[in-house]
Amino acid sequence: MKVKDVMTRDVEKIDADDFLKDAASMMRSMDVGALPVCENDKLVGFITDRDIAIRAVADGLDPNQCTVRDAMTEDVCWCFEDDDVQKAAKFMENRQIRRLAVFDSNNRAVGIVSLGDLATRQRDDRLSGEILERVSEPSAAGQFPQHG
Repeated sequence: MKVKDVMTRDVEKIDADDFLKDAASMMRSMDVGALPVCENDKLVGFITDRDIAIRAVADGLDPNQCTVRDAMTEDVCWCFEDDDVQKAAKFMENRQIRRLAVFDSNNRAVGIVSLGDLATRQRDDRLSGEILERVSEPSAAGQFPQHG
């Protein structure tokens, strides 16, 4: 099975210069925990609800004045839509991440594949359980796990 068979397409994106309040509002209205961050139509990061809480609010930053760029994760993990699901799952497991950006053969961002996508669409309970267990292992103290 290929990543394109299980991924979420038509993902809403947010601009790096938008405010965190806008990102949080988008997440709430779409019932998601992460948004791809773009700059000039190029994927430059991800912003998660955890990024907002830990990197901004916990440090006393004002979500009405702090930009997405100030709290986003810049190291975007990704795969291609034609990659095998097992390969993407192993990558997520090894990097301890819950989502990957998905690119097409022209290097355009076309979606996201998440643990939820793997669990609900792939129909391999054993693989989904293994990935979730490995991704959920504690990371090194004092370090942020990388988000995909």
